[in-house]
Amino acid sequence: MIIDRLYEEIKDKGNVCVGLDTHMDYIPEEMKSKYKKLEEIIFQYNKRIIDCTSDITAIYKLQIAYYESYGIEGLKAYKRTLEYLRKIGSLSIGDVKRGDISATADMYAKAHFEGDFETDFITINPYMGFDSITPYLKYLEDGKKGIFVLLRTSNEGAKDIEYLEAEGKPVYYHVGDKLEEMGKKYMGKSGYSSIGAVVGGTHQDEAVEIRDRYKNMFFLIPGYGAQGARGEDVGKYLNGLNGGIVNSSRGIIKAYMKYNDGVEKFDQYTREAVLNMREDIGYEG
Repeated sequence: MIIDRLYEEIKDKGNVCVGLDTHMDYIPEEMKSKYKKLEEIIFQYNKRIIDCTSDITAIYKLQIAYYESYGIEGLKAYKRTLEYLRKIGSLSIGDVKRGDISATADMYAKAHFEGDFETDFITINPYMGFDSITPYLKYLEDGKKGIFVLLRTSNEGAKDIEYLEAEGKPVYYHVGDKLEEMGKKYMGKSGYSSIGAVVGGTHQDEAVEIRDRYKNMFFLIPGYGAQGARGEDVGKYLNGLNGGIVNSSRGIIKAYMKYNDGVEKFDQYTREAVLNMREDIGYEG
């Protein structure tokens, strides 16, 4: 199953998920001058990051908004990046946060689990109701796809809805309990389900409680680095340094910008950012 594959990738490469939230402002001028066409510039930038980190990165996450913002050319780069990751055998997450129902959700599932935008995992927003999740489940049946469902997110506004009390527990626990029940049908040999959850790393006060409550749920953990979460914070969501991936975007893909010789040593500084993050989380492979 796809979740078992991710589990093994983490054992071999660590917990880092590199977020390819690519913005033209992050790309060296020499690459812009060399390739000129927007699609090619974005793709080549992504490819360079992937090529110097793929042996130490468990999975890559593409936030689709960054590509949609550049129109058709951006989406072509999104497509090519996903294709390249498949070609070299790396796993990918399409961070699309879809949250609609019925036939619309069916079409979203088709768009991101088949065709041009096919990826291994996608993110889903459940706060419209659980019928916003069920249309995706048919793609999990053969074990080749997985989903990460928003549970308790890393933004300040999470308190507006996710933390509200209902029947003696916060709304995010109602969501998590339901996901845990749904996930039993899609359990892998690793002991985790292909229905995982997005749990923000910036709210560490509840980390141990959440991990203890959902022992067989795999977590996608945003919030590290630029959003303030540290290695010791996100580590609380892991089970013996597995059971979760920790995403960092700007901290890795902009790492070269911190140095005077960053353009010349782009690969070195990008790779060092991943290695430093792995060490900070506690990976010793």
